[in-house]
Amino acid sequence: MAEKILISSESVTEGHPDKLADQISDGVLDAILEHDQMARVACETLVSTGSIIVAGEITTSAYVDIPGVARKVVLDVGYDRAKYGFDGETCSVFTQIDEQSADIALGVDKALEVRESEMDDNQIDKIGAGDQGMMIGYATNETPEYLPMPFALAHRLSRQLTAVRKNGILKCLRPDGKTQVTLEYVDGKAVAADTIVVSTQHSPLVSLDDLRDLIVKNVIDPVMPKELMRSPRILVNPTGRFVKGGPMADTGLTGRKIIVDTYGGMVPHGGGAFSGKDPTKVDRSGAYMARYAAKNVVAAGLADRCQIQVAYAIGVARPVSICVDTFGTGSMSDEKITELVRAHFDFRPAAIIRDLDLRRPQYRRLAAYGHMGRIDLDPLPAWERLDRVQALLS
Repeated sequence: MAEKILISSESVTEGHPDKLADQISDGVLDAILEHDQMARVACETLVSTGSIIVAGEITTSAYVDIPGVARKVVLDVGYDRAKYGFDGETCSVFTQIDEQSADIALGVDKALEVRESEMDDNQIDKIGAGDQGMMIGYATNETPEYLPMPFALAHRLSRQLTAVRKNGILKCLRPDGKTQVTLEYVDGKAVAADTIVVSTQHSPLVSLDDLRDLIVKNVIDPVMPKELMRSPRILVNPTGRFVKGGPMADTGLTGRKIIVDTYGGMVPHGGGAFSGKDPTKVDRSGAYMARYAAKNVVAAGLADRCQIQVAYAIGVARPVSICVDTFGTGSMSDEKITELVRAHFDFRPAAIIRDLDLRRPQYRRLAAYGHMGRIDLDPLPAWERLDRVQALLS
């Protein structure tokens, strides 16, 4: 008896208020790293009607014009007119910045392994994890992005929604928007699109019927695989009008779209957000390394699906656990794959920073449309490389 299930995933555009906040936080991080690669940054942003608040703990030798960074992000996204509900030229920007806690810095600057030993010549062991917690890495071979198909398609729709707005094909669109894809799976394989949802902020001059036709023709049809489009239910702005959007309609906060940032609804999440955090924060760097390892495991043909959980203790360099789950799709035992992952991927924070080149500015470009599977970006994020495949097979 074939097993049929429905699996859904969503994405949001760069004009969504929460994603706007993420991009400002990562914009500040990039601006700091450009001048001070060793900076410690934990930057949070709140956006609301006519205002931006940037707060956090930052220790750096660099000077950064934080209001200028925030305004540039807002204008780049497309909020440049008051009638859109937000204007980067005229909005207020408030900052509240302190230095990183000395207690946290103690464990990051010198890891427990160094503090407990006189052997302090190992530079890789000198940086401890910036916090405790669990991070998840995942990969599947069902899409070119090595992402779950509903999630990959939702992201593609969001990027297309923004592209047709920015290139002038659909001048009636505004920056805020969301997409959602529900696929029918039979025995673990996607066979048909069940429901496609696109909600987009728009000009008050366009009718809902016209908007629906434009979205189907210019957003959905170019993106969705034809073999999945049997007779899906298509919902465009199902509530009706979506004229009021962005921060004027909904407060945005850094770190509220962590599932959109990672793998969609099919995969668990350790709980830590990425944006605004320097790479000593393992919420970010540990998750990138876990993705790197999982993707190479799948690309090597060792499994069709691979999930890696890594856990840290604050101030300790070596992870307290690494757990691999291939959901019964592995060509060998999960225990053996775990041994290979441990042998070929170094999960200590300093090693991750070194191997993935995480001290360079690169984060704002990841703050919308996901941090994983970004094969659309050039240069490719280091954790999306497939350069450990041969090592895993040797």
